[in-house]
Amino acid sequence: MAGTQPSAPVRLLLTVPEVASALGVGRNVVYELVLTGQLASIKIGRLRRVPVGALETFINTQLSIVEGRRE
Repeated sequence: MAGTQPSAPVRLLLTVPEVASALGVGRNVVYELVLTGQLASIKIGRLRRVPVGALETFINTQLSIVEGRRE
C-alpha cells in the first residue's frame, strides 16, 4: 500500500519507572514487588526490565485475590 507508515516495534519489556507509572505507584514499590517475587523481571547487564506479560500476570493475580475475597 502506498502511503502507509511502518508500524512501531512492539514493546516486550518495560523499565521499572514505566511499570510504576502504569500501576500508579512509586519505583520503590515496584522494586519491592520484584524482590518478593510477586512481579517477574529480568536483568540485562545492570538493567532491570519487566516483561509486559509479567505485568499482566501480576495484575490478573491481584484481581483474582480481590475477587476471591468478595465471594
